[in-house]
Amino acid sequence: MKNIWKILALSVITLTWSLTAKALPDGFVYLSDVEPSIQQDMRYASPHNFIGRPIKGYNKPVCILTKQAAEALENVQIKLTSMGYSLKVYDCYRPQMAVNDFYQWSLNPGDELMKAEFYPRTDKSQLFKLGYIAMQSGHSRGSTVDLTIVPLPIMAEATYQPGQKLVACYAPYTQRFKDNGIDMGTGYDCLDLAANVKNTYISKNAYQNRMMLQYIMMSNGFVPYDKEWWHFTLKKEPYPNTAFNFPVE
Repeated sequence: MKNIWKILALSVITLTWSLTAKALPDGFVYLSDVEPSIQQDMRYASPHNFIGRPIKGYNKPVCILTKQAAEALENVQIKLTSMGYSLKVYDCYRPQMAVNDFYQWSLNPGDELMKAEFYPRTDKSQLFKLGYIAMQSGHSRGSTVDLTIVPLPIMAEATYQPGQKLVACYAPYTQRFKDNGIDMGTGYDCLDLAANVKNTYISKNAYQNRMMLQYIMMSNGFVPYDKEWWHFTLKKEPYPNTAFNFPVE
């Protein structure tokens, strides 16, 4: 009888390990398992994004990436912490169902709940054409990440409350949403020309901060996107031609 219980216990342990091991597709990891000190503010699992509600497929506010991308971010974090900073990620792997959700939202011209903050001077009908949203996103390949830099020690950021007064994402640093990142000239997901990496109308300090982020990310194998200062893709991504669709959970 004792041996039977040992066998059953071992079977339960093996089954638990198997379920855990298969929680993500091969090659994917939770960023917190690789580098838990990187801050996470997963906006698409919340109502604080350009649509104003959680996006389909984002069942939990966690960052999932390919193993290679996560390890590259770990190297970035090591460098930044030595300088008194930390990374903070806003979006990582994005299931194709979320990309489809963006498209469906775009078809309703009357749904502009978050326009005043995220695209106050951009026509919603032009968001795809201007390259702010895509029918196929690099995020769905698992090696693209949206992020910023926050100073250490980590300061609390404002809590978004649905229905609160919105301030344009390109407003002065002290006036827009109180993110705890350093000044990058705009807030995250600012669908506006001011978010272009080399926009010269932002402050000198914000421009220098963008260049610091660009330099350290490129030095660790990432390629920037010129229209969004926060957007980077691992140059040697392992799945360059695949759009994954498993949920974030």
